[in-house]
Amino acid sequence: MSNRLQGKVALVTAAGQGIGRAIAQEFAGAGATLIATDIDANKLQGLRGKLRKLDVRSLQEVETLAKEAEREFGPLDVLVNCAGYVHQGTVLDCTDKDWDFSFDLNVKSMHRTIKTFLPGMLAKKSGSIVNISSVASSIRGIVNRYVYSATKAAVIGLTKAVAIDFIKQGIRCNAICPGTVESPSLGERITTVSQQTGRSLDAVRQTFIDRQPMGRLGTPEEVAALALFLASDEASYITGQTHLVDGGAAL
Repeated sequence: MSNRLQGKVALVTAAGQGIGRAIAQEFAGAGATLIATDIDANKLQGLRGKLRKLDVRSLQEVETLAKEAEREFGPLDVLVNCAGYVHQGTVLDCTDKDWDFSFDLNVKSMHRTIKTFLPGMLAKKSGSIVNISSVASSIRGIVNRYVYSATKAAVIGLTKAVAIDFIKQGIRCNAICPGTVESPSLGERITTVSQQTGRSLDAVRQTFIDRQPMGRLGTPEEVAALALFLASDEASYITGQTHLVDGGAAL
């Protein structure tokens, strides 16, 4: 337990499981006033803070939450954008519908939340925005991650744009680029690959492990530790950067 976020109001999207949940738990433990959101409110149970159903693909829902949060807590100090979807396949497997959904959820949702919550941060002349990108992006190519990688590269560009536009106004914006992390999302991908190839779940899981230079998967808690640092005043001189927590995957 620490007080690194004591007195700060922090909102985390997709906080119901995986990386988002680990970040929400880390922030609450660090003293933040936590607003945890997820499209499935049932997954938020057990977290400490204001728990709120939120579909980040709906501007109306984002704006409604922003008004409620500001009335109750004042402007945000920290915004963490975790919502995302991993589409598997090459360009040949990507339909226009797949492309539009992936960009809407992985990129445009961040546009919605940042545009909505940023004015409050600007009014108080301080704020930290943390966007979850991926090592599968402009960092490096990963097999069968065509549209996912395109969206996560866009997140890096979005992050740098926000950082430079508001660097003189007390706003910091950084991106975290995880490698392969143990999560329910990974479990779903393993199941999908198993069904597509006929290989066992254990065999597919081992292929994910084998491609990690460290010989193991990352944990949500390892990503959350970095998010806590970037959200805190300890990182007050850091903005517009991509921060890898990938077990050496980009080496």
